[in-house]
Amino acid sequence: MRSHNHRISANGLTHFVKDSGAETAPIVILLHGFPETHACWDKLTPMLVEAGYRVIAPDLRGFGETDMAPATSDYQIHIGPVPDILAICDSLNISRAHIVGHDFGAPVAWALAAQYPERFLSLTALSVGHVRAYLRAGAEQKRMGWYIVLHQMRGLCEAVYKFNNWAFVKWHWAERDTLDDVLAGIGRPGRLTAGLDWYRANASLGRMMRPPKMGAFGEEIVRIPTLGVWGSRERYLTEEQMTLSADYVEASWRYERLEGVSHWVPTEASEQLAPLLLEHWRKVE
Repeated sequence: MRSHNHRISANGLTHFVKDSGAETAPIVILLHGFPETHACWDKLTPMLVEAGYRVIAPDLRGFGETDMAPATSDYQIHIGPVPDILAICDSLNISRAHIVGHDFGAPVAWALAAQYPERFLSLTALSVGHVRAYLRAGAEQKRMGWYIVLHQMRGLCEAVYKFNNWAFVKWHWAERDTLDDVLAGIGRPGRLTAGLDWYRANASLGRMMRPPKMGAFGEEIVRIPTLGVWGSRERYLTEEQMTLSADYVEASWRYERLEGVSHWVPTEASEQLAPLLLEHWRKVE
């Protein structure tokens, strides 16, 4: 499998991008979430390349080998991450691609698909639905999202995460198959705070309690074919916030529930995910 790593200067930062598959193949962009890196797609990527796709998997700003942004506000989706991905595409001469996002990568993918439909063939959202669907979801979603409050507490949250050799992390993310790579990443200087700044910039308590008007989060109606995937053992996100996302898609919408799968869909369910993605993409190519 051809694989090449890029270091791309864009939007004021240097971005690490893993590029796998034939240069002339149809392209898919995979966006990871917190607290992961491009490596969360390593199980899935060979299946997609074998099926004839070129896979672009960047480390989002603040994660992995991509630079950290200097200010919390730089992590606002429409200010930092969306322009990052567009600039990476421009640098690699990518005019159109399928886009897939998991965890915080999903809101970035939703925003890209909504704002730049001419640049993306399809959208796949893993675990996280449309921002407005998340906000509409009921009391159970608010209960499951308790950790977002903790993430707002700069300094205290970092101390809780690191206390007693990352004991909280080992409990909080116990369903992930391995945490060694995650802890190695967020254990580097500044990296945990950079990851948490995604929440502080995009999911502050003020925004959650008094949401701005439609579009203020960088999200709009999506008008390209969209697939939503959610696991039945999800601990942080309700099924409702995914199914309600259909209300914000004015194109073909498909929902797939993965039985027995937790939040960590890319690493846990790559063999189930690959055929869903391939079917989704081939319908629109």
